Amino acid sequence: MSAAPAPVFRLFLLRHARAGWALLGQTDFDRTLDDTGFAAAEIVADLASDRGFKPDLVLCSTAVRCRQTADAFRRSVREDLDIRHVDALYAGTADVYRDIIASQDTSLSSLMVVGHNPVIEEILRESIGEQSASEVFPVGYPPGALAAIDFEVRPRADALPHGRLVAFIMPDGHME
Repeated sequence: MSAAPAPVFRLFLLRHARAGWALLGQTDFDRTLDDTGFAAAEIVADLASDRGFKPDLVLCSTAVRCRQTADAFRRSVREDLDIRHVDALYAGTADVYRDIIASQDTSLSSLMVVGHNPVIEEILRESIGEQSASEVFPVGYPPGALAAIDFEVRPRADALPHGRLVAFIMPDGHME
C-alpha cells in the first residue's frame, strides 16, 4: 500500500479555549482563560503534538485568551514555534481571515490560525463543506477545538478551495 501524497497546504484552525466572563471594568479583549480553558488548551496542544502536528507558522489574535491558547502549543509542540500576533484576527470577518490565510508566504506548507467564533467555524464550514462540518460538530465549534484541513491547492483570498478534514481534536480528548 502506498502512502497518501503530502498535501500542498495544511491549515490548522484553533478556536481559543474557554474564557471567563469579563470582570467589572475589563474589556472583552482582556478576558483570560478560566481554569477549564487552561486545561483544555494543554490537552489539545498535547494531542496535536502527539499526532505530529507542527505548523510552520501560527497567526494568533491579539486577544489575551487567544495568546494564552497559542502559548500551550509553544510549550507542547516546540519552544521555537513561530507565533505572530495579528490585530485583525480579533474582530475580523471571514473575508479578513481568508485574506490573511491567502497572503502568507507560499513556501509555508502549514499554517495555524488561532481565533474566534463564529469566524473559525465559518472558515471550517467553507473549507470542508456544510454536510461534513455538521457531522463533525453538530452543535457548533467548541472552544479550544482544533481542526486540521489538507488542501491540494493553496487558499486564495476570494475563496478557500475544498479541503479534506484530517483531524478534529476536542478539549475533552475526543478526536475525529
